Amino acid sequence: MIQAPAIWDAAQKGKDRVIAIVDTGCQIDHPDLQSRIIDGRNFTKDFGGAKDRFDDNNGHGTHVAGTIAAVGGAKGVKGVAPDSKLLIVKVLNGAGSGSYQSIIEGIRYATDWKGPNGERVNVISMSLGGPSNLPELHEAIKDAVNQNISVVCAAGNEGDAREDTPEFAYPGAYNEVIEVGAASFQRTLAPFSNTNNEIDLIAPGVNILSTYPGGEYAVLSGTSMATPHVSGALALIMNVSESEFKRSLSEAEIYAQLIRRTIPMGSTKQAEGNGLLALGIIKQLESLFSIYTTTWNKQEVKNEEATKSK
Repeated sequence: MIQAPAIWDAAQKGKDRVIAIVDTGCQIDHPDLQSRIIDGRNFTKDFGGAKDRFDDNNGHGTHVAGTIAAVGGAKGVKGVAPDSKLLIVKVLNGAGSGSYQSIIEGIRYATDWKGPNGERVNVISMSLGGPSNLPELHEAIKDAVNQNISVVCAAGNEGDAREDTPEFAYPGAYNEVIEVGAASFQRTLAPFSNTNNEIDLIAPGVNILSTYPGGEYAVLSGTSMATPHVSGALALIMNVSESEFKRSLSEAEIYAQLIRRTIPMGSTKQAEGNGLLALGIIKQLESLFSIYTTTWNKQEVKNEEATKSK
């Protein structure tokens, strides 16, 4: 639905990009994910608080991870950026809840992390949120963005199916993040998707099949499921754009490239932001408007002038 395969070749399927998943952890030996995990840390009290135990004892984080980077084995699913790497940051416990302090620590860990070969995080993906606007949380977000990291957050699932009544969840509602709402496969806004004046775009978030603990697969719905579509898409966009521009792009420039790849669905801006993620739209538009951008040869110009002079 988001047309990721259309740019896989140009984007090298997200190769060399690192996406930090701030969530419930991940099944690190899942057949579709084990080759994509580069590192991780646990910021909860689960597993006795062991920092190196970032397994998923809930399911949510593993599902998110699959949407981003599942490699698509014989029985599996393929993620948006299947050659990207995943940094697993466990800040939510087995019940799917966690403290704001753990989330803040997880964001700062992802921001400062360096891989064994000098890798740095390119995207922080957070399919989580709460009602509290904490200055410390906002500062952690701003610090990550200032270090050229794209921060992608779920809008939240408190929507009332009305586009004129705002619902805010944090950190999604911060202006510095890319806030993602959920759409159905029928290209309509999901009734549960939060609406507010900070929504940036929408992505598939209804009945999403992805990886699940136990080496399994499950279908889940929520803006949590929409968010990793955008996180994976950013890994692809970074590779495509930097290849085209022949230089590294800033976080703001990458955001502009992301928004170029959206299609309005007819809802209000508070509901869908800039529209539905569509990674193939640039090539489609180039093809559509090629008649206006193709250079005429001299013979064609002369023939036109001769026709006009008669």
